[in-house]
Amino acid sequence: MSRLAFARFTWGVLVYNLGVVLWGAYVRATGSGAGCGSHWPLCNGEVVPRAPSVETMIEYSHRVTSGIALLLVVALPFLARRVVPPGHRLRKVAWVTLVLMLLEAGIGAGLVLFELVADNASAARAMFMATHLMNTFFLLAAITLTAWWAGGGAAPVRPFDRRIARLAGISIAATILIGISGAVAALGDTLFPATSLGDALRQDLSASSHVLIQLRVLHPFLAVGGGFLLLMLVSAVRKTKPSATTRRWANRLNLLVLIQLAAGGINVLLLAPVWMQLVHLLLADLLWLSLILTVVCALAEPARERTTTETSARLAPAAGRRPVSAASRTSHS
Repeated sequence: MSRLAFARFTWGVLVYNLGVVLWGAYVRATGSGAGCGSHWPLCNGEVVPRAPSVETMIEYSHRVTSGIALLLVVALPFLARRVVPPGHRLRKVAWVTLVLMLLEAGIGAGLVLFELVADNASAARAMFMATHLMNTFFLLAAITLTAWWAGGGAAPVRPFDRRIARLAGISIAATILIGISGAVAALGDTLFPATSLGDALRQDLSASSHVLIQLRVLHPFLAVGGGFLLLMLVSAVRKTKPSATTRRWANRLNLLVLIQLAAGGINVLLLAPVWMQLVHLLLADLLWLSLILTVVCALAEPARERTTTETSARLAPAAGRRPVSAASRTSHS
């Protein structure tokens, strides 16, 4: 297999996993997580369920597609060995991807075995959902970097631009926090649906509401604050006069932030219908991946090289002027 073919294969794996993530969200949003009972990896004690209900079919299909995703990711580190030499970053990130996929499968199994599905509204389920979201983000980022570096994409090099690196770290942490709050908010929307916008506001403001509803109100505020932080990162990256590739990813990130904020508002106004939850999640995943590639590209441009270039540009006009010696000044006087 050529390196280009491996890159194309990995991009395909990423797209497939995005589909699996969305289908998993559909399982949660439709309350179908208990479709196979508390059995894992079997479904209601069977390899292939007989006379399954709709909920069972939804959950079972998610397990099948997740199993295929696992097999695809298992292939990555072994294929990477065929296209790059030992010690290459591509091999390392491919192995990290496999570890994260195994963790993803373990978390999914835990949700089923501990019966943290369907109508379960416990704090344990919220914690599992938060962990699941965070691991999914890391998994998608690892697959993306595998595909990016397989295709010859740039990698961070030292020395970093300290301001960009600092903003990038804060932005990544903030985006993960927003994602976690979004996962908890989506769980609250599923378990405690509102019949109207007024009803939703009363639920959010009531001191007697379930903790998932009380936490739900935090997500919009975190999303708006995080959105402005991401826009600050984009602005800082643009000011460094980056390469065309870095600028392109920064522009995509900028656009996705604005679209996602609008989608979040629509999701609230429509009382979080299932289809809008899926759109919102897809945009969140695409925004996350755009952030990762924006940061990787920005940190691939060493601050020292930029500083040297700018210094040379400032000194260029002076280089054309000949210095006037003291003897020359004396002779003219």
